[in-house]
Amino acid sequence: MAPSADSRCARHPRLPSDPGGSMTSENPLPNCLLVDDLEENLLALEALLGDQGVSILKARSGEEALELLLQHDVALALLDVQMPGMDGFELAEFMRASERARDVPIIFLTAGSADQQRRFRGYEAGAVDFLQKPIEADILRSKARIFFDLYRQRQKIGAQRDALEELTGVLQTADRRKNEFLAVLAHELRNPIMAMGAGLHLMERRPDPETATMVRGQMSKYVRHLGSLVEDLLDIARIDQGKIALKKEHLLLQDLLTFAVEGSRHHIDAASHELIQDVAPEPIWLEADHARLAQVVGNLLTNAAKYTPAGGEIRLSARREEDQVRIEVADTGVGIPAEMQARIFDLFAQIDGSNQRTQEGLGIGLALVKQLVELHGGTIMLKCSAPGEGSVFEVSLPL
Repeated sequence: MAPSADSRCARHPRLPSDPGGSMTSENPLPNCLLVDDLEENLLALEALLGDQGVSILKARSGEEALELLLQHDVALALLDVQMPGMDGFELAEFMRASERARDVPIIFLTAGSADQQRRFRGYEAGAVDFLQKPIEADILRSKARIFFDLYRQRQKIGAQRDALEELTGVLQTADRRKNEFLAVLAHELRNPIMAMGAGLHLMERRPDPETATMVRGQMSKYVRHLGSLVEDLLDIARIDQGKIALKKEHLLLQDLLTFAVEGSRHHIDAASHELIQDVAPEPIWLEADHARLAQVVGNLLTNAAKYTPAGGEIRLSARREEDQVRIEVADTGVGIPAEMQARIFDLFAQIDGSNQRTQEGLGIGLALVKQLVELHGGTIMLKCSAPGEGSVFEVSLPL
């Protein structure tokens, strides 16, 4: 006997209806690196820049500064020229040789003479400016503010670039799925049209009543199939354009499920599936659109029949939980690959592998179902699925 829906779901984690998600955080403050071998000079510079909206990093040697540069992105570096060991010029040269720190603006601070030779060496090492000690506070703040603003703008542009790249990837994926969908649509429309054309040709060659009756029966089947495809496409367009208005009424869930089962019975019986119904005996009343909600349940049952090998089991259950009703449709079918589960409700998504598609269809059924459920204020989720073990879909609706 096939495992129940509950036992199958116990082995596979529940997937939320919206698996995607994002986390946002505030942009960190720009870092300003202060390098001076005298603590009092560092404290004075920190006090001067304390109102700039930046985070201050302090180092008392070139070695300490290099360690900080390995750990932090820096918007501006203020380097004392005359330090024991590695002086400011040598530190600047190390920074320019580092891929991480080569673009950090450097302002040299010097208490000694700033002759042309020293200035040349400083600019050669990558300095953007020289400031003579004692520092004039207004000049330092003004120059520093320019570089902090430039850093913020670069960060903003970088974030916009990343967002644009992500959006480009999303659009490319959507375009690829659209093209795949159009290819499937062309295939699905071509087959019945060709079959009807062949039928007309056969009637012309053999105009006897028996042939005509047989061909008309087949053509009626293909016309219904084409009509169903077109109606699904129109429903998707109507929902996207906000043109579907639900005709809600006070209805009994048990009657609606019976209607949906009757509409799907020929798909289930055609594959010799066993349909097991486990519906709560107490009356469950809803405010819903009978036709659209029956379409939701019928679509899930038809999908289960379509993706379940002949002689499989389909289970329909419904129960009340507090202020909601939960409807489950489970099957023992081919299941959904893990990499596909996150986008199973996307409009142009289909299970890969032609060998898993046992019947024709556009693969837009679940996208339509999701939108109809959400119009009712409910949710639908893939409760669990695994290749070869079937799938369980759960619809939650407010009472």
